[in-house]
Amino acid sequence: MKASALIPAAGSGERLGRGINKVFCTVGGKPILAHTLSVFEVCPAIEEIILVVRGADIATARRLCGAFGFSKVRHIIKGGNHRQDSVAAGLEAVTGDIVAIHDAARPFVTEDLIIRTIREAKRSGACIAAVPVIDTVKRASEGKVIETLSRTDLYAVQTPQTFRTELLKRAYREARAKGIIATDDASLVEALGEQVILVQGSYENVKVTTPSDLEWAEARLCGYEVRTGIGYDVHKLAEGRKLVLGGVEVPFKKGLEGYSDADVVTHAVMDALLGAACLGDIGRHFPDSDVRYKNACSLDLLEEVRRKLAEAGWAVANIDVILICERPKIADFAVRISQRIASVLQIEPDRISVKGTTTEGLGFTGRGEGVACQALATIRRRRS
Repeated sequence: MKASALIPAAGSGERLGRGINKVFCTVGGKPILAHTLSVFEVCPAIEEIILVVRGADIATARRLCGAFGFSKVRHIIKGGNHRQDSVAAGLEAVTGDIVAIHDAARPFVTEDLIIRTIREAKRSGACIAAVPVIDTVKRASEGKVIETLSRTDLYAVQTPQTFRTELLKRAYREARAKGIIATDDASLVEALGEQVILVQGSYENVKVTTPSDLEWAEARLCGYEVRTGIGYDVHKLAEGRKLVLGGVEVPFKKGLEGYSDADVVTHAVMDALLGAACLGDIGRHFPDSDVRYKNACSLDLLEEVRRKLAEAGWAVANIDVILICERPKIADFAVRISQRIASVLQIEPDRISVKGTTTEGLGFTGRGEGVACQALATIRRRRS
């Protein structure tokens, strides 16, 4: 049995806010529509592709198909005002015994999913890709919850929705005659009293609808390079110095000795970030032989580190800090330290964990001679 793919792409994509049909927005180096068509083009079970677009987009669609060499796209058809109208128009051109209807804005469909729906449609006549609902679902009216629904039998419907072509054409004829409007093709088949089978879809088979969907798609298609760095710093406790930890002045009888403000927390964080990005260490960037850094505020130096990472395309994912000392206890200041460092790095405070530990009286920290700090930083950037 021959299988056709019908790709409705006649929407306006207003929710994306780009001013063009969203399927022509570029992600991962090519338009969303090109990503989608590429999967059907290489799928051995598909013999032809029917593409349905707005009249104003026909020329653009033709150029796209030519540029990417989509030889299976046999027809580019003008769609209607609604999805149901567009699918009905596309069905007229379908020659396959089986038709797989797939949203153009779902670029993460796989060959495996397409083939599985085709096999099921050959067997049973009608099937849809779907995944179990994982969120709690409530029914509400006027902003008030009426009931909480059991997720046991609830599924989120995706595409492809695949059918024996004659069955779907009959469903569309009946819908037209009875004035039935549905949000998906399977609903029209269900209205005939026919059974529709569920095929396990994928949670990654996302429909790109909003700006956040587009950002997710960009990250998914391009991928991220992720690196981790470790920072470690030690400073001696001394009389007559302020104790500054993570940019927060902590009341204590002694402070930390050093060329700058000796902020052991911020120094460890900077070294972790620089190490992750392979940009050296704080001694290289802020040497104690340079008078500019005498008594310098370490948060100012951290700002400079942030700029260096940004110039190299890196963004901070998260930082884990552990302060090692007997006294002072860090718990009362941990939140303020997280907030101060996060403000400089321009990230959310909940991406920074600050905690303390002791050495049970052992070593220089146990004797109260100094303070040590270790930081673990994770950074990421989009792959080029």
